[in-house]
Amino acid sequence: MKSIIILGSTGSIGTNTLDIVQRFPEEFRVVGLTAGGNVDKLEAQIRSFKPKAVAVSTESSAATLRTRCAGLPVEILAGEDGITQVAAMPGAELVISAIVGAAGLVPTLAAIRTGKHIALANKEPMVMAGKLMQDEAHKHGVRIFPVDSEHSAIFQSLEGHRLEDVRRLILTASGGALWTLTKEQLHSVTPERALQHPNWKMGSKITIDSATLMNKGLEVVEARWLFGISESRIDVLVHRESIIHSLVEYEDRSMIAQLGLPDMRTPISYAMRYPERMPLDLPSLDLTEVGKLTFAKPDHDRFPCLNLGYESLRVGGTMPAAMNAANEVAVEAFLNGGVRFIEIADVIRSTMEAHAQREIAGLDDALEADRWAREKAESLVHALPR
Repeated sequence: MKSIIILGSTGSIGTNTLDIVQRFPEEFRVVGLTAGGNVDKLEAQIRSFKPKAVAVSTESSAATLRTRCAGLPVEILAGEDGITQVAAMPGAELVISAIVGAAGLVPTLAAIRTGKHIALANKEPMVMAGKLMQDEAHKHGVRIFPVDSEHSAIFQSLEGHRLEDVRRLILTASGGALWTLTKEQLHSVTPERALQHPNWKMGSKITIDSATLMNKGLEVVEARWLFGISESRIDVLVHRESIIHSLVEYEDRSMIAQLGLPDMRTPISYAMRYPERMPLDLPSLDLTEVGKLTFAKPDHDRFPCLNLGYESLRVGGTMPAAMNAANEVAVEAFLNGGVRFIEIADVIRSTMEAHAQREIAGLDDALEADRWAREKAESLVHALPR
């Protein structure tokens, strides 16, 4: 039986992971959970899965949980230190890293440094400090298994092939909720409209990232570090149906792709039981029912965030961390009515232009770039005319 820890257990990836655990109770045991502030959901998970320890983001949430779970054999911790402590706790073989945003970097790195394999759904740690993450994984004999549907597809399409034979990676993008809108229409987009993703059920932050195509910008950075391939050999293709999850083109111009209906339990389960696959009771892909698959090039004029991801890699060092932090601030501001949709890219670009890039020698360099960029992006948001 494999013991697992889930960082971000109340979110979409976390709940899908726990669904798999329920389906295969003889294979997996949950020893640790972490969450933000969804105390109701976490309490239900504690009662169902009986972890040894859990952590939430604030002490007030922890106090509420301790009262509700009095008498249960679970340690309840709080704050970044508590979440990191759960990530590093002994007795687990695999950590599913699904915390949204930069907050996932410190606990994921702590899990790596204690020798745990990582199922990585949280792309931001690899964006902020990809080389550091891979160096630490190599040092501690740890494997990082991608859970993002696109990176899992590439991972599967590379299996059994030589990396030196790869010509390029092709990440597919759904185009998000706003792909069909004109540039003029994007000026008046509301958060409610941008959150209407056509294919995937995801959290609000990643859904907005999908709408701006920043999600692909972040995934280009992540792919560079996960697979050791330069950004010049990573392409993006808009594929509205979300059936082909990504492709690999080889030097002989053959392509290998991974296909399936959009359900995150497939890539999650592959990371959990690698190299074996699980017999999931999910609908099969019927290509005759789908009828046709469509493809388009990204529109960099309407959706400039994708290019910012490439640019951050070309500059290197702390620039991807700064870009990521600015994006998190801008997306939160958009969701709260503080900026317009089209201003998200402006905030990110201006933050990157003001950032003095330096190399990442250690965790503190990435965290300092993140801190600086958040302050800069927040000042830019406040300076925008209302």
